[in-house]
Amino acid sequence: MRKLININTSWKFSKQNEENAKNKTFNDENWENVNVPHTWNAIDGANGFDFYKGACWYRKEFSIDTLEQGNKVFIEFQGSNSVTDVYVNGQHMGQHRGGYSTFRFDISDVVEIGAKNTLSVKVDNTVVEDVYPQIADFTFFGGIYRDVNLVIANTVHFDLMDYGSQGVYIIQDKVNEEKASLTIKSKLVNDREEETKVRVWADILDAEGQPAAYAAKEVVLAAGEKVDVEMPVVINNPTLWNGRKNAYMYEANVSLQSFNDTVDELSIPFGVRYFKVDPEKGFFLNGEHLRLNGVSRHQDRKDMGWAITKKEHDEDMELIKDVGATSIRLAHYQHDQYFYDLCDKEGMVIWAEIPFISVMSKTELEGINAKQQMIELIRQNFNHPSIMFWGVQNEIQIGGDTPALRKLVKELNELTKKEDPTRLTTMANVMFVPDDDEYNYTTDTVGYNKYYGWYQGKAEDFAPWLDGFHKKNPNVSLCISEYGAEGIIQYHTNDPKVKDYTEEYHTLYHEKVWNIFAERPFLWATYVWNMFDFGANIRDEGGVKGRNNKGLITYDRKIKKDAFYMYKANWSDEKFVHITSKRFVDRADRTISVKAYSNCEELTLYVNGKEYETKTGSKAFTFENVELQDGINEIKVAAKQDGVELQDTAFFNKVAEPNKSYEAPEEGKGGVVANWFQMPELGDVEVEEIEITDDVYSTRSTFGELVENDETNAILEKYLGNFSEHPMFGMAQAMTIDMIASMADDLFDEKLMYSLNKELTKIKKA
Repeated sequence: MRKLININTSWKFSKQNEENAKNKTFNDENWENVNVPHTWNAIDGANGFDFYKGACWYRKEFSIDTLEQGNKVFIEFQGSNSVTDVYVNGQHMGQHRGGYSTFRFDISDVVEIGAKNTLSVKVDNTVVEDVYPQIADFTFFGGIYRDVNLVIANTVHFDLMDYGSQGVYIIQDKVNEEKASLTIKSKLVNDREEETKVRVWADILDAEGQPAAYAAKEVVLAAGEKVDVEMPVVINNPTLWNGRKNAYMYEANVSLQSFNDTVDELSIPFGVRYFKVDPEKGFFLNGEHLRLNGVSRHQDRKDMGWAITKKEHDEDMELIKDVGATSIRLAHYQHDQYFYDLCDKEGMVIWAEIPFISVMSKTELEGINAKQQMIELIRQNFNHPSIMFWGVQNEIQIGGDTPALRKLVKELNELTKKEDPTRLTTMANVMFVPDDDEYNYTTDTVGYNKYYGWYQGKAEDFAPWLDGFHKKNPNVSLCISEYGAEGIIQYHTNDPKVKDYTEEYHTLYHEKVWNIFAERPFLWATYVWNMFDFGANIRDEGGVKGRNNKGLITYDRKIKKDAFYMYKANWSDEKFVHITSKRFVDRADRTISVKAYSNCEELTLYVNGKEYETKTGSKAFTFENVELQDGINEIKVAAKQDGVELQDTAFFNKVAEPNKSYEAPEEGKGGVVANWFQMPELGDVEVEEIEITDDVYSTRSTFGELVENDETNAILEKYLGNFSEHPMFGMAQAMTIDMIASMADDLFDEKLMYSLNKELTKIKKA
């Protein structure tokens, strides 16, 4: 029978590359003692641009009981970033390229049963040209950051070397309320030296553990043979997995039997459901419309990086449930199996994706690693009913528009449909992809990462763009795959505007944008960027280095920002009252507005113990002209719901002068965010028409091209600063100035574009 032995504890670690560490006799007594999950970037990965990247080593001793003589032994890593070499007793077992999926090596031939064995692991988080991601707006934490296990199996077993999968797939051929027609596909391996006859048996149990169906098949395996076995099975009158309403799970106990012995067995939870997306009406689960109110999630956490445990996964899920979300985009890579299990259990509809993001490799154009990671993602997660969308790319157009890129995106979609024709494909286009681009017709559905009101335009611009896109592409199923703004809870204002980084603008932005989305049922989903603040080493915004602060909740998960409660008011049935701007304690104004979010219909405001006003409304309630007395003021908002009083209280301190600590150290508040560039003061410039030909440099050239030429690089530095040394340059070097300008036309106005072209076009290309 199969055994899973966890070996997370008592490892030795060295934060340097010591190639001799692969040898069994290497002396590691002076190395650091660690347990896994572990990352060497827990602290420096979210504090600024420079974080440790390179090869580090882990070592551990283990033993296998003599009772396991004759069985197969595998080593299993559930997540190690990003290139991992594994040695057992000094012998190289193999290398895995990619930092997010489960992988295994067969160590049966080198392990010594009944004796001490040495496991040596080199992990390297250096970016290499044929492993994804190449560049992205999040930190690539290094280390063995998920569980490590030994797997003991019979010589006849479900395939453990099938891209890290379970080796058993429950395929939902046709599901409705009357019948769930399934195929159980098992990948069998016979590592014996003789022919072996086995029976594949599958018991399907309902949520109460009662039999719902079964299937069986006799198989004769030749020596050394691998074979796929398919068994049809039908569940009559199934209880459907129905999202958060009823996340009903069955269990498939699939076993291999030889005479009277069970030689291998897997217990696989699964749910049956059917779904579709309509380009006019949105998402439907089991024939009923379901609004996918979505959040995106990165897996890292303050002072832990990616090395989190079940406790942190559980906490994240409880917070996502609390806001009332029905869907999660698990960005931008494969997440922990345990979290997918939670999504099944809690009824979340999931978008799962690979880290084919931002920039395609410049040298490896076939996408071998991207395809490998897609196969791993699908096969390892095939049996999760919560997953309904496979994502093939995120903003990959940032790296430039090439035929090779377009070909690879199509091939990833085709590969995904071949691996799993039962689910829908999707992708997240960068904001500047034209509405009529062929990318919008490549996958089953499509998303756009749009940041009106932060990186371009104003929040209200979402409405005309959405309506225009839908009119132009009535048969395209559209979602908003990312939208958001930075919100830092230290900063506050009575006059919120873009680029002030205040909690008030963050909240106002989401309120405006959500109201636009709520009125457009053709959107099959919307995904807030992001549920939680996360590590992004290339960022330096609002006085905070190494973080993306767009989360509804802080990086340490301790504070829910006001925008969290705006969504809870719109998405959740749990009744509550929340006063906004409670952290905006010191108030210089004599009269203020008090805003509260609630899903109750009537709220009453009390000021310093006296009833002030009662308002009837929906979701957002604003009480105007509230006068403050000098010193501390108690503000209370209350509602009665089903005979129970709900309330929230804030304390505001009337002061003579504004608190300077509430203001972000950013200039140009009210303009779009220019995190990448140092913008020039141009003064009076008379704009004239310039003829641009292909033989000269211009704003049609990429930043990479312009930096390589000394003359054009000097022009760039004159107008945009020394951008080539900026952390964002890696993402932007394949983009043209025109492309950047289309995202930030407030910054790259016609005066700047004219000035650049006036000088650039004087220089001939080589």
